[in-house]
Amino acid sequence: MKKIMWTVMVLPAALSMSVAVQADTDVSKASQAQVAQHLAPGFRAPKDNEFVHVPPTMADLDEADLHPELKKVIRKGHDLFVNTQQLRGVNVFNSMNCSSCHMGEGRLPNAGPIWPAAVTLPDYRPKNDHVNSLEERIAGCFMYSMNGIPPAYGSDEMLALSAYHQWLATGVPLYQPGKSMYGRGYARLPDPEQTPDTQRGAKLYQAQCAICHGEEGQGLSQYGKVVFPALWGDLSFNWGAGISRVFTLAAFTKQNMPLGKPNSLTDQEAWDIAAFVDSQERPQDPRYTGDVTETRAKFLDTFHKHTQYGTEVEGRLLGDHDSTGEKPALPEGSLRHRTFEFGESR
Repeated sequence: MKKIMWTVMVLPAALSMSVAVQADTDVSKASQAQVAQHLAPGFRAPKDNEFVHVPPTMADLDEADLHPELKKVIRKGHDLFVNTQQLRGVNVFNSMNCSSCHMGEGRLPNAGPIWPAAVTLPDYRPKNDHVNSLEERIAGCFMYSMNGIPPAYGSDEMLALSAYHQWLATGVPLYQPGKSMYGRGYARLPDPEQTPDTQRGAKLYQAQCAICHGEEGQGLSQYGKVVFPALWGDLSFNWGAGISRVFTLAAFTKQNMPLGKPNSLTDQEAWDIAAFVDSQERPQDPRYTGDVTETRAKFLDTFHKHTQYGTEVEGRLLGDHDSTGEKPALPEGSLRHRTFEFGESR
């Protein structure tokens, strides 16, 4: 008999609640498929020993037995998460919200759900070569994906966003670095049968993506509010964002796009679209040394081997510029590095 860790959904009086259950019994493939369909139609069933979690909703928060002040903080975190544009010009300098990449209020599997961060951090992150806290991980999203300046550690905004992350992890055993979690991140696609092609991707983009994100990748805003984010140019994520990696964008695109039609593209189509979008110019990587070739080489093994930054595409050397889009220079200390070196005990 295999031990399988589940988080199941119970629905008393139309109220959803997430409850962790450990079963010492086989779970049938039919039951696994049922859970998978409930979480994310069209996706594979959970594998044996994968942790499956259905995060609580804001409706659950209304009914939760928590102090009213804590509820206020969690609600503020949710508000900042789904409408990060309210920090535009202060902490956000493009057209992205947290929920642009972490869809469904950060709850959806295979769409960058955020609850795993609350139970796996602190942990080592190759991207910045040190152990990151939850706040630091959130700061990275501001710095790269939102081409921004992170809220200060310990600020009201950081407290609220951290609380929202942890609320979504309700019922999950704490501190599980390395634990296999169903739907975490974006499930990486198999290697494409053909080399991803920007020209094929351009045609697919116009047919599948441009109606929302614009023919020039500029996104869509109405009445001063962002409806769909820009995918390249000054108002998009910068060259240091995780989704500038072709394999990451391909997985996100396959599993979540076009909006409302997940898994409708073939794997190859998703790879081609990602290659095209990630071959477009965007704001500079905040780690820029002043030379794109040097910067690519410096962060090649930990990041840029998966991006097109510093490579030539159709006669253009991508990232060969000083533009940070609408963002001013990063404050000193925004890119920090820490290590622990212990000398002789005293």
